[in-house]
Amino acid sequence: MGEQDRQDGRAATTAVEKGTANFLRSLRERNASRHTIHAYAHDLGEFAQYAGEAKWGAIDHVRIRGFLSHLYERGLSKTSVARALAAVRSLYRWLAREGIVEQNPAALVATPRLPKKLPRVPTIEEINAVLDGGMPEAAAFPERDRVILELLYGCGLRNSELVGMNLADIHWSNGAILVRGKGSKQRIMPFGESASAAISAYLAAREAVLKARKKSSPALLLNRRGGRLTTRSVGRIVKSIAVARGLPPDLHPHTLRHAFGTHMLEEGADLRAIQEMLGHERLATTQRYTQLSMKHVIQVYDATHPRAK
Repeated sequence: MGEQDRQDGRAATTAVEKGTANFLRSLRERNASRHTIHAYAHDLGEFAQYAGEAKWGAIDHVRIRGFLSHLYERGLSKTSVARALAAVRSLYRWLAREGIVEQNPAALVATPRLPKKLPRVPTIEEINAVLDGGMPEAAAFPERDRVILELLYGCGLRNSELVGMNLADIHWSNGAILVRGKGSKQRIMPFGESASAAISAYLAAREAVLKARKKSSPALLLNRRGGRLTTRSVGRIVKSIAVARGLPPDLHPHTLRHAFGTHMLEEGADLRAIQEMLGHERLATTQRYTQLSMKHVIQVYDATHPRAK
């Protein structure tokens, strides 16, 4: 938690607080993403508060289970509790590498069983109906909002990658954008004619906003005050457009990323190519993001297996 990571401003004093502060410092030195560090700081801050003055040797797997029970009693979901346990495990792995502890008691604690249900992905027809139509009347900045949808779905971007994008990241000469992903990793992602047209139409409106506010900004996506758009704002924008176009109200930016991978796969794209475009380190992660319908599986089998012909 370091002083800059503590919400109450106190300096780290207990063994767990000090260990957490050093762990977070090591993450920053390794250029871990800001979102990862923030999540670890929050979850490990809860763990430090629960552990109190206890030394590392007094914290065993029973006590860690007690921490998880404490989180459940506060009303946290299984997903949130599992994330907190993962943070504690990561902390202990780092402590072991540093020689501060000899064992990882968190490894003896079972991860909460999570549902494997993924949100329903809109069909290709549903997405096209939204993108081919005009932005709804409720859209505060229709030119920008179209760019948001085109890039989230057309390039499979994460919300954080989208809002972190700068104008200079657009490489017009080869129709591609520079994407800064998790862990400061970068990838080049092509964009199609539809996204290109949307960005071109937005740039004039973007310039007008900056001129009216007498500002300059490297950010691609701006709010009406000329500041960089936030992930929370993008979530609200996507949801409002979805509702206005008759899509489920629980549709969010990550749903469009799911749709990108699923639709690419359904149209015949190679899974490893999709992995590269989504910026996943492991192919298994890409497989979870894509949802193959049984109809598609049967079609692939009938078309490719020698004994099916």
